[in-house]
Amino acid sequence: MSTAQSCPLPTVSLSKYLEEEGQNKNAESQLLKSSLPAENDCHTQAEDPVSDVPKYLLELGLTPECKQLISSLPAEKGWVANLLHQYQGFWHTTRQLQAVLTCQNHFQAQETDILLVTTPKSGTTWLKAIVFALMNRVKYPNTDNNHPLLSENPHILVPFLEYGLYIDSQVPNFTTFTSPRLFATHLPLVSLPESAKNSSCKLVYLCRNPKDTFVSLWHFTNKLRTKDMGSNSLEETFDKFTRGVSLYGPFWDHVLGYWKESLENPERVLFLKYEEMKEQPKLQLMKLAQFLGCPFSNEEETRDAVDGIQKLCSFENLSNLEVNKTGKLASGEEYKAFFRRGEVGDAKNHLTPQMIEKLDQITEQKLHGYGLKF
Repeated sequence: MSTAQSCPLPTVSLSKYLEEEGQNKNAESQLLKSSLPAENDCHTQAEDPVSDVPKYLLELGLTPECKQLISSLPAEKGWVANLLHQYQGFWHTTRQLQAVLTCQNHFQAQETDILLVTTPKSGTTWLKAIVFALMNRVKYPNTDNNHPLLSENPHILVPFLEYGLYIDSQVPNFTTFTSPRLFATHLPLVSLPESAKNSSCKLVYLCRNPKDTFVSLWHFTNKLRTKDMGSNSLEETFDKFTRGVSLYGPFWDHVLGYWKESLENPERVLFLKYEEMKEQPKLQLMKLAQFLGCPFSNEEETRDAVDGIQKLCSFENLSNLEVNKTGKLASGEEYKAFFRRGEVGDAKNHLTPQMIEKLDQITEQKLHGYGLKF
C-alpha cells in the first residue's frame, strides 16, 4: 500500500477545526461570565473575576448524575483544582470527571480510530506532534514551510477526548472528521468508553520514568495555580503522588493496565517509552509508522523524511515556535506551560536520595513480575 493510501488526514478538516477553536476562544469570556461561582462559593472573586479565574479552575456543566456520583466517591485535596475524586480506581478533578462521564456515555469509536494515550507529563505534546506529522506527511511533506505544527499547538491539531471534545458536558459533532480519526486521552484502560474497548481501534501508549513524570507534573501544576493559591511544595505533592493521588493516578496502575494489554494484544496496543524515544528517535519513529499502517517507503528514507519529522517535532523546535511561546488553550492553559526541559533524568536535580529510593521501591513493588522496568 502506498503512503498516500495508508496515511489520510486523520482529524477534522484543519481549517474547520481551527475555525471552531477560534470561536471557542472568542466565546470564552461570555462563558466565564455566565458560569462564575456565587460570592459564597469556594473561589475568591476579585472585582473582575473573568480575568482572574481561569476556565480550567471552574466547574461548568455538572449534570445531576455527576453531582450524585461525586457525593459517593472518595475525595482528596487537589494539586490545582479544589478536589480530586477517585472514580474506577483513578483520580480526577471535578471538571475532568464530568468530561470522563460524558465521554464514556457518548463516544462511539470507529475501527480505524487511533488513540494516543499517556499519563499527564509523560510526553503527550511530543507524541501528538510526532503522530500528526507522521500521519499527515503526504498532505504536508515539507516540514520547513507551511506545516500546521509551525503555526498551531499540537493540542489543537490532536484534540483530547475528555479534556477537549467532551469537556463541560459538550457532545461533539464528528461529521467533519475524516478517517482515520486521531484523538488523545489520559484515560486509564478501565475507563475507556466501551466502544473503544470493544473496537479494533489502535492505541499508542507512551510512558515515562515515574521520577521524571512526577517532577514534570509538579512543575506543570504549579504553573497552573494562580498567584493567590501559591505553589505546592515538593514534599506535599510527592506524598500525594506516592499514594497514587495525582491526575489520572495512580501512575503505576495506569501504566500497568496498558502494558498488560500491549502484551495480550500487540497488534492493537503499541507501548512506547519516553526514554527510548529520546535515545533512538529514528528507530522508534519507524516502529510507530509500521504499527499505524503507514511505514516509510524506500524513497522517503532516501530523502530523509524520518529526519525531517524528528527535527520538526523536536523539543527545541516546538518550544521555540512563536505560537507555543505566546498562545493558550480556550480553557486558559498557556502553551508554554507544556514545555519545560524535555530531558531524561532531570528528577535527580529536584528529588532527595530518599525520595528517589522510595519511588524506586514503589515501582519495583508495583511492577514486579510483569517484565516492565524503567
